[in-house]
Amino acid sequence: MTEHAPTIDFPRQMAAAARNPDLLRAGRALVENDLPVAEGLLRPYLKRRPLDVAAIRMMAELAARVGRVADSEHLLRRALELAPGFDAARANLATLLHRQHRAAEALALLDQLARDGEVAGAHQNLRAAALGRIGGYREAIAIYRDVLGRGPGQPKVWMSLAHLLKTVGDQAEAIDAYRRAIAIAPTLGEAWWSLANLKTVEFSDADLAAMTAALESDGLESSDRLHLHFALGKGHEDRGADETAWRHYAAGNAQRSAELGHDPARVTALVDRSIALLDAPFFAARAGQGHGAPDPIFILGMPRAGSTLVEQILASHPLVEGTMELPDLLSIVRALGGADQAYPDILASLDPDRIAALGRDYVERTRVHRQTDKPFFIDKMPNNWAHAGLIRLILPNARIIDARRHPLACGFSNFKQHYARGQAFSYDLGHFGLYYADYVRLMSHLDRVQPGTIHRVIHERLVDDPEAEVRALLAAIGLDFDPACLRFHENKRAVRTASSEQVRRPISRAGLDQYKRFEAHLGPLKAALGAALTDWNVAS
Repeated sequence: MTEHAPTIDFPRQMAAAARNPDLLRAGRALVENDLPVAEGLLRPYLKRRPLDVAAIRMMAELAARVGRVADSEHLLRRALELAPGFDAARANLATLLHRQHRAAEALALLDQLARDGEVAGAHQNLRAAALGRIGGYREAIAIYRDVLGRGPGQPKVWMSLAHLLKTVGDQAEAIDAYRRAIAIAPTLGEAWWSLANLKTVEFSDADLAAMTAALESDGLESSDRLHLHFALGKGHEDRGADETAWRHYAAGNAQRSAELGHDPARVTALVDRSIALLDAPFFAARAGQGHGAPDPIFILGMPRAGSTLVEQILASHPLVEGTMELPDLLSIVRALGGADQAYPDILASLDPDRIAALGRDYVERTRVHRQTDKPFFIDKMPNNWAHAGLIRLILPNARIIDARRHPLACGFSNFKQHYARGQAFSYDLGHFGLYYADYVRLMSHLDRVQPGTIHRVIHERLVDDPEAEVRALLAAIGLDFDPACLRFHENKRAVRTASSEQVRRPISRAGLDQYKRFEAHLGPLKAALGAALTDWNVAS
């Protein structure tokens, strides 16, 4: 940005933009998602009038839609530099930052909007969503209640409210809010799936009939179809109608897998490169170069492997704060070249100052998620397993917990789970098996080259002997045993994951062998797992 932005007549410029035929045509093209036409109009226009903030904002929207997020952010910041009162551009930038998991920055921008302005009112939902990202659940709930008080006929707002109520443990109110959403929009598949995903709601005959009717309705959105299949799968599984349940699970997974297009070879290549690079001499040569912060506890592994239970146990200790699945380490990986495959090889070229700076950056970035002054905090992002070597490099005093579960139980649990985002490998049994095998392979390598630095919690052993496993877990972190950790289900902390209601109840063996009812369908999973099918539970 320039030090001194040119002065423009913002009100006059916006009034002119509303009459300009080129911008009107570009606006229609954006509404119709005809991006080539929009770009063909906007580029020459901006060459002629580079200070037109309305056109800059439209080009930013186009850039965001085609995935040029950095370009979009730069354009929006340029528009605000030229026109500090351009609230619509400020709101757009807040939305863009929120989608990049930069909630604190988004909130700072939203705070600059006039409280009673039209733009500010339209973005109350965004404010609530951003607050939810950084743990401001009660304030977000109050915003949603206010929005619904002024306009109750908004099914997706009811659903957003329900998500937060579930997170803070107000299950009865959450169920009621999901039901309110469904009453307004009976084909809203995400609301049906969200009820199923509580894992405590058993659908009635009327519910199953309503979902089936919704699935067969004309003009159903693909997202609604996907969610309805997963919800119907859960509903029929609960009733023992396993073949019907499997048909719905298979249909939902086939649709989602096709949409996401996961490539198992990319994960295998990342693990291959990590194993080749991160050997014992690599770590020995860089000993002591990372940031010395002792407070992060990383819980990683596969989704649906018991990591939320481990988190809840640790967060019940008086010295440990639970947060959520934090995106910050993955953001650091992307900045290091994770998207263009420069990572992890780039780690070899980092000097000691840069290594320490990366660890310090992680600690600073995660500070916004901490609500207490407890000396330890948890980052429970399962996918961080692929970056456990990076954690050891930049945060050598951090604790790493590998939460592991039987691969067939874990694979089936993932296959019947629809995730709000990510986990593309989980929608195909073969892909999951390859992913699990790569995970085991990398963890085994790190056990060899960094012995004793990763503590493994086998879910089945934790269920069979909770006290012994909890004592071993706390000892690995360097904490004294506290009986509150065995009463984890009494902890009233907010929990955002799919297991939120399960960890609010005592440990149970109920779900351990559930996969066996469907084992006849798990052939592709077994084949892809290879040696990991039998070697998965080797202790660290």
